Parts: sequence; structure tokens; C-alpha cells
Amino acid sequence: MNETLAPWRAILSRALHRNRSLANARYFQLATINLQGKPTNRTVVFRGFFNGSNQLQIITDSRSEKINHIKNNSASEICWYFPKTREQFRITGNLTIIDETHDNQTPRLTVWQNLSDSAKQQFTWPHPGQPLTNNQQDFCQEIPSNNQPLSNFILLLFNPQNVEHLELRGNPHQRTLYYLDDEKNWIVEAVNP
Repeated sequence: MNETLAPWRAILSRALHRNRSLANARYFQLATINLQGKPTNRTVVFRGFFNGSNQLQIITDSRSEKINHIKNNSASEICWYFPKTREQFRITGNLTIIDETHDNQTPRLTVWQNLSDSAKQQFTWPHPGQPLTNNQQDFCQEIPSNNQPLSNFILLLFNPQNVEHLELRGNPHQRTLYYLDDEKNWIVEAVNP
């Protein structure tokens, strides 16, 4: 990967490290645009940075609503709050879908192999959003192979374009904007909170 690491990347990594004792520090809110043009929001798990780059990795099921949203409009936003250090990151960008038809399966396979057995097993569950059948057996499938992701397993790569970092400790608060210019260089600007 020849991408230059963004100046916000080390700050986000530091926040992750300083909040690592909090299980919820790996969760953030991801907003997409639905087919009616309205924002939809959900909590997802951060699965690391892709190959040492600025891209954030997220997993999902190909049968989830958000896949249709992303195929229709890849624009998205992350909101991530770290309670221990009182920092918020709002990250705007777009999502890339890495499914079973993608040319490069290596990142998808790597993330799959790093999942727990219980996380893999969730991809065997019935279609998300469909009526519940009360058949507990539908949720007790065998653990899938570690060597081959299930066809409905999707790796999403979040490609940041704008980042807002708000530090809520101290008075006044500190707010810094990071954004890409026309030459794809990261610009850093301190602004009023």
C-alpha cells in the first residue's frame, strides 16, 4: 500500500489505544443514505485499518439493507465517541464493497479468519430483517470453515475524505478539521469548537 498516512490517523489510533480498556471503544455509528434519500444509522464494529492504510474495515451481511444503500450511494459518515478521553471523530467518506466477486479476495479472507467462531456463525443465521420463525434451530448452524468465507460475508472499506476531531476536555474544547484537497493532500485546520 503506497498511501500516505493521514495526520488524523495517529490521533485516532492513540484514542483507540487510550480507550482500549472499554469494550465499546471499538464500536462506532455508521450512517448511509437509503433508497429514499434519507440517512440511516447503525452501530458497527471497527475491524482495524486495511493493510496499514487510512481505510477502516467493517464487516456486514450481503443480505442487510445497508448493502443496497451503498450500491445506490456509497456516501457515508462515521461518528465515533471515546468516553475515557472525551474525544469525538466524525469521518465522512464513501464505502467500497469487497464481496465474493471482488478481484482481490485476500483482505476479505484475512478479516474472516480473524473473526471468532461465534461471529462467523452469525453469517449462517436466517435472512436479516425477515419475520422471526421461533425455530431456534435456524440459529444453531455449524461453525463455518475458517478457510472460506460464506458467500454473504462482506468486507466494507470506509474511505475517509473529511475528518473532524473534537476534544471535549479542557476549556475551550479543541476542534480540528482534516480534509483532502484537489491533489489528495490532507489539509489540517483548527477551528472554533
